[in-house]
Amino acid sequence: MTRVAAACARDAEHPGLIALSDGLKSLIAYWAGRPEDAYHYAGQGAENAVTLQGTAGLWLLGLKARAAAVLGDDETVRETNRQASDRREHVVPDDLDELGGLFTYSRAKQLYYSVEAEALLGHGGEQLAAQAEEAVEAFGDPNAPHWAFGDLAGAQCDLALVRLYSSDVDGAADAIRPVLNLPASHRNNGIIVSAGRVRTALGAGPVRTAVAARDLRAEIEAFPASRPALPRG
Repeated sequence: MTRVAAACARDAEHPGLIALSDGLKSLIAYWAGRPEDAYHYAGQGAENAVTLQGTAGLWLLGLKARAAAVLGDDETVRETNRQASDRREHVVPDDLDELGGLFTYSRAKQLYYSVEAEALLGHGGEQLAAQAEEAVEAFGDPNAPHWAFGDLAGAQCDLALVRLYSSDVDGAADAIRPVLNLPASHRNNGIIVSAGRVRTALGAGPVRTAVAARDLRAEIEAFPASRPALPRG
């Protein structure tokens, strides 16, 4: 479907939609565990969006930073996030931003992506923890136009990771608790992958021997729920 969208965007000769289709390819590859592909498509999209004034270009930079983080490229993460931060101050909303949803990239989502990139690199500390808490709070209002349950759950998992990298197991458990309480219908692939990252972090480093860490790891292992692809009937 994304390839079809990309073909339609090219036929329409709409630079923003062309860039966004690259972003969708990057997003799909990222959650499918293909960071090299995610990085390629995000970089390609960022080049297509370099002259755009809306937020599409910012989204591509955020996607690029996250993929670079999975690949362990600390320098690219820092430089890309710096570019995105500088570019945010000069955004002029365009026709795509007016559509909302996936067609716009809010400040809340930019913060969430930035924190996730740092968390994927294994970073912790008070400053990053404060940013992670801010990202969770930014998605606290379900009536906000930028709200999405998946982004909230992702931000909560990132907060748990950052706290774990600061050796705060109890804080990590508090952060991920709302995610583990989600009904099975809301446990999409991205949320399961994010929770799995917390489980992996619980089994590494100095926290791995803590009783609370072992209990939380076991709880996350039981978290993924099998969901039918289509409802019966």
